[in-house]
Amino acid sequence: MTGQMITADLVDLDLSADTKEAAARSLAERMTALGRVTDLDGFLADVAAREAQMPTGLDGGIGIPHCRSAHVTEPTLAFGRAARGIDFGAPDGPADLIFLIAAPAGADDAHLTILSALARQLMDEDFKAALRAATDPDRTASLIRGDTPEPAAADPEATEGEPVVAAAPFRIVAVTSCPTGIAHTYMAAESLENTARDLDGVEITVETQGSSGFTRLDPAVIAAADAVIFAHDVPVREKERFAGKPTVDVGVKAGISRPADLITEVRARAARGETTADAASSTPVDNAGDPTDGYGTKLRKWLMSGVSYMVPFVAAGGLLIALGFAIGGYEIADVKVGTLLDHFDWSSTTSWAALLFQTGQAAFGFLIPVLAGYIAYGMADRPGLVPGFVGGAVAVTTQAGFLGGLAAGLIAGGVVMAIQKVKVPAVLRGIMPVVVIPLLSSVAVGFLMFVVIGKPIASLQSALTDWLNSLSGANAIVLGVVLGLMMCLDLGGPLNKVAYAFAVGGLANPTDGSLKVMAAVMAAGMVPPLAMALATTVRGRLFTRSERENGKAAWVLGASFITEGAIPFAAADPLRVIPASMAGGAVTGALSMAFGCTLRAPHGGIFVVPLIGNAFLYLIAVAAGVCVSAALVIGLKGLRTAGAAAVADDGPSDELPGQNAKVAAAA
Repeated sequence: MTGQMITADLVDLDLSADTKEAAARSLAERMTALGRVTDLDGFLADVAAREAQMPTGLDGGIGIPHCRSAHVTEPTLAFGRAARGIDFGAPDGPADLIFLIAAPAGADDAHLTILSALARQLMDEDFKAALRAATDPDRTASLIRGDTPEPAAADPEATEGEPVVAAAPFRIVAVTSCPTGIAHTYMAAESLENTARDLDGVEITVETQGSSGFTRLDPAVIAAADAVIFAHDVPVREKERFAGKPTVDVGVKAGISRPADLITEVRARAARGETTADAASSTPVDNAGDPTDGYGTKLRKWLMSGVSYMVPFVAAGGLLIALGFAIGGYEIADVKVGTLLDHFDWSSTTSWAALLFQTGQAAFGFLIPVLAGYIAYGMADRPGLVPGFVGGAVAVTTQAGFLGGLAAGLIAGGVVMAIQKVKVPAVLRGIMPVVVIPLLSSVAVGFLMFVVIGKPIASLQSALTDWLNSLSGANAIVLGVVLGLMMCLDLGGPLNKVAYAFAVGGLANPTDGSLKVMAAVMAAGMVPPLAMALATTVRGRLFTRSERENGKAAWVLGASFITEGAIPFAAADPLRVIPASMAGGAVTGALSMAFGCTLRAPHGGIFVVPLIGNAFLYLIAVAAGVCVSAALVIGLKGLRTAGAAAVADDGPSDELPGQNAKVAAAA
């Protein structure tokens, strides 16, 4: 590290901000003044993106916004004390102690160790009391750095009398982890350790799976443990090490806010003889988020788990197929595998086109099994993979298609969860996940898919295909509008992925209708980043310097059909960017359908134009949507700027970055 992580210049003992955004900006400005942050708005966008993942308020009056950012030159911490308190989403109310942690994008293990040490300090009541009483910034910075050791607590008086033989302690091992692995991971560990220290007869050893990696617990420690606590928001790595022990599985914030409850609960489970084989709900998805999530929310997470693993197969396979068509023409699909194997010609473009097409087809063959397998994984962890993949393969065999894959994944996960609820003798627990669960669940899923629901779903899939083929006129335009809105509402989120998965599912057995749907979906998905790029080019003064830089990259991202390129703009100004994007996406989707455009590739943007039917009209549809979105976002931002200027009574200004950044902050 090139300097001290916190100095007096980074301490504000009278932070006057009223919101978490204003607090982060005030503290980040101190970092910028010292050269620790190179782009204030870019850094704040990264802070906001991290805050959107999960609130950073903690019980006890603490707000700890933090992120990794390419705009940070060295690990830096700024501290602010807000007398009125600021809402950071903590259950017990506003925070008066605000820590802004800035880590470089490539922070090494030493830097993360410093950050984790701070996180542990925040669980010390004496440390927090000293910060609330501090009057000098230099002393405060020194206290946070740990330059002045806290006085050791006096040992309790030794008691005289007969020696007492201590009972064997109740041993717990725990794993903590959070999405970024900088703060919550270590704070949960410290909270659990402090609570266990205060309880009689409890010992706990914690493995922190932070973003810098993790040091595995000694296998002997795990073997000797009586119970396990998982406090995590990302899947526990090498979870199988803890199999067969009583387990409590919760989100990382529960490890910080209610450690005593977790210890009490896991002791009760141990007393009842419960083990992980009985805890059917302890899955990566069930425990990734608020424990009060309903089944609707869980279902969305399960489906997104499958879709997220399927998308790389879609991209790789689809682009290989597209390249095959581009080089060899559509007749390349008629080349048989045997012909390719026996008569491959290194100098023939037809042979290479056939090779690319067949490889892409092979990748496409995994779409439905991967979708089903990872839906089941999201529900039941690793035991769900085998029946999920088997069910997906059966869906392909029975021509149940994409809908069959969805059903197979949900059935496989449900069957495994039901089997996991059955109590079995201890001697059988070791073979349950390896032999018994895969065997029984695969038989059950195979029976249900082949005999019970496979044929009805195949009929439904066929009816859907016929409906798509019959779409014309107003019906097709309405579908294009709906798909365009879905692609642009959450910019790569669940609704975007649902629309995309719907389109890709139709490519397994392409028809004229499904090819039109794929074209409309990709066209609409290109609109938001291209529109933001155009808006920053036409009216750059309405955007911050960071947004203008992001606009340059958005040209390429949009042209490549990466809708997420608009996320930085939406995160900074969602009320203007998202509606504008949706309007443009709806226009593009409707025009694409009205023009009868088709697309055989599931990805690629403008780079697969040779594979687009009615390509010229397709590009017009995209351009129209981009212009609509860009015009709307410019108009909405212009109204905001004019309103802010009127309030300030400063009149219109043509000064660019600094002044407009202040106006944007005020709005």
